[in-house]
Amino acid sequence: MSDQRTGSAANTELREFLRSRRARRSPEDAGLAPQPGDRRVPGLRREEVAMLAGVGVDYYVRLERGRTRNASETVLDALARALGLDDTERDHLFALARPTRPGSRPLPPQRVRPGLRRVLDTLTAVPALVIGRRTDVLAANPPARALYTDFDALPQRDRNLARFTFLDPAARELYADWESAAHGAVAALRLYAGRYPHDPRLTELIGELSRRDQDFRRWWAGQDVLRRGHGSTTYHHPVAGDLTLEYEALTPTGDADQVLCLYTAEPGSPSERALRLLASGAGAMPPR
Repeated sequence: MSDQRTGSAANTELREFLRSRRARRSPEDAGLAPQPGDRRVPGLRREEVAMLAGVGVDYYVRLERGRTRNASETVLDALARALGLDDTERDHLFALARPTRPGSRPLPPQRVRPGLRRVLDTLTAVPALVIGRRTDVLAANPPARALYTDFDALPQRDRNLARFTFLDPAARELYADWESAAHGAVAALRLYAGRYPHDPRLTELIGELSRRDQDFRRWWAGQDVLRRGHGSTTYHHPVAGDLTLEYEALTPTGDADQVLCLYTAEPGSPSERALRLLASGAGAMPPR
């Protein structure tokens, strides 16, 4: 991510995102008839995207090069359809095409409301986390700390799910499919970067992860975005054993950048028994 997105560099990320989505979209997927001869580029050509979106080729070329500002909602919608974007990618396109100006003040620190923290304290049987900007872990109940790590014992800047996933060696053993979990963390950060391109703490985090992990660098360059509302994750916990947990991500009122994540297991399953072990405290991660 660029440190600044003003002036000539303002739409660098828009350019890279459009190029990556164009390369991913095959002519067949877009409903175009196969053309004879070799194609010099993967995916769609610029003129094909322009035709599918109903805009001029020169206009699309300027847009992809980051030289056109204030694209209309109609044009962006047409581009999203031409490139086969899902709802999350479409929202990201809009955010990149209309970059915000740097704020005069940094983003205020996030706080978990006392009432929401008390809700976490009452959830003694299931892991629960409050995730904030940049995948910061704002609060975690004891089962969540037993599942992942004791975030409360870490320095404030290290209480971050993406940093844990890439920089804590235990994370690669904890996730049964580490690549999927790690790629999802990158895609969540990329989505956040589209909304808050001038967040200095995000720039610091991306720089650190890029320097220290080659997988992060590769996936960050892929431009993928992801908004996870629910799903399942399988873990190889060193004490509780294997367990598959369903997660639900809920947005509390008052701060759209906070998400309450709850993890549950299928009733009567081995995962539920392992989860009870975690909740009892006997399955807590050993000190590292």
